[in-house]
Amino acid sequence: MSDAALPTVAEVRAAAEAVKAALDRHLAAVESRIGDDDPDVYAAFNELAAAAEVYDEFLYDRYDEVTPFEIPTPEDGLPYTGPAEPAAFSVLIRRDYAVVEPARLIAQAERVVAHDREAELGHDGGTADALGVLFGEYEPDEIASRAKDFGLEEGDSTLWIAASEDVAEPGEWLGSPFAHIDPQDVMHRFDVSSVFDEDLDEDSDEEEAAEPGLTPA
Repeated sequence: MSDAALPTVAEVRAAAEAVKAALDRHLAAVESRIGDDDPDVYAAFNELAAAAEVYDEFLYDRYDEVTPFEIPTPEDGLPYTGPAEPAAFSVLIRRDYAVVEPARLIAQAERVVAHDREAELGHDGGTADALGVLFGEYEPDEIASRAKDFGLEEGDSTLWIAASEDVAEPGEWLGSPFAHIDPQDVMHRFDVSSVFDEDLDEDSDEEEAAEPGLTPA
């Protein structure tokens, strides 16, 4: 990282002060909490975690030092505090992809255009236009199942099922579809990541190393 991109001494100190303030707010929330699932405690926890992360990053970038503590993230996220019998719910999906073969992606889009009069590639015919054509032609699940065919490589994905008070009116949230989801309204969450596979592989390697084997004579 160049000196120009390094955080300044003042920025590091401001980040440290933010951690101190977040610690005070977290302690105050804990001291006055109501029950085990007090939302104020969880909010203060998240603020403290975010402030500590920024400070740790700035400290490392500026001085090549790290903090001696780590604030863990709850494995299951925030506790669900919505209705036990929700009358409506929303499904939120995020899937990440890497474009590993742009030529294949564009070729697939060109095939669609050749057989669909309504489909049209933009003036430059690049990957951005190709993605518009393909997602206009295929369902997202089909693209996910055929990612390699489209020159894509799947990354992490997550699916959230969040409770709603009522079914939204048509067009009500289209202007900002993801802005009003409270994490504590998420009833179920399903994550897919290669990180989980790596953890399993590491555990498997440790178990194999622990098993007694034959010793050569």
